[in-house]
Amino acid sequence: MADSQSNARLRADAGAPTSGVIHVRTRLTADFTVIPNALAQRRGSAVTVGVAVYILSLPTGVPVTIAALCAHFSEGEILISRALRELEAAGYLERRRERTPSGQIRTRTYFYDVPGGDGPDRPPAPPTRPLPREREREAVPVPGPGPGPEVTESPVTALADADPKAVAVLTALRRVDPRLVLSAREAARLAPAVAAWLAAGVGAHEITELLTVRLPDRFRARPASILAFRLRETPLPVPPPAPAPLPPAVERPAVLPFQTCDGCERAFRALEPGRCRSCRGHHVGERLPTAC
Repeated sequence: MADSQSNARLRADAGAPTSGVIHVRTRLTADFTVIPNALAQRRGSAVTVGVAVYILSLPTGVPVTIAALCAHFSEGEILISRALRELEAAGYLERRRERTPSGQIRTRTYFYDVPGGDGPDRPPAPPTRPLPREREREAVPVPGPGPGPEVTESPVTALADADPKAVAVLTALRRVDPRLVLSAREAARLAPAVAAWLAAGVGAHEITELLTVRLPDRFRARPASILAFRLRETPLPVPPPAPAPLPPAVERPAVLPFQTCDGCERAFRALEPGRCRSCRGHHVGERLPTAC
């Protein structure tokens, strides 16, 4: 007896979705990174999420500078810098300037898988700096038996205090090379050196050519570091010698007008009419010598 066969359609698996992605997961026991969904599903730039995931996958101590990230990703420095700024604004990335035991100041980068989280590896909060008005109040000595507090921190040069011509030269560098994008703090730090060049008589065009000619194809440091090196190592041009003072003008004696001698009728120079030098020694009516 033959087996019965049905022409009815097979029932679809109720657990499989009819559209969208279907995950095929593999249980990993090594070489994996735990990423929160808030970061992996963050709306916005895919470069920002990719940079964040890559930094989370790195072990502690691996450099994550812009040059190191540009060496790994195919994106340029501008996109990588923008991604780091977005992560810093969202609270995932934090840069701190800390002093090492040897006295050097280094910039340390902290990356949080959860912004604002209190993990065991979270560094202590940096000491808060007083506001400018509070700093001024602290600098005023308080009357009493002890001396007043001393202000040891030097103020940071603000962009508003820099030479506007020097700042204009620095901000115009990106028109020649789009990689030479400077922040406000970097422009304020480089402005005094550019102002010294301008004061030495070097024009803005010559300074731009000096800072942009023969740049490397790939920067291994920030553009501000390269510009600072060129401004520091290039000697200032020797100013042209001052022009020698002109000799004082020699006054020429006044030219006397011609007069006709009343005795011999010869022409001679004198201020007023009269006799010439030869006729002055003879009396009127006396016969003059033939030589006269």
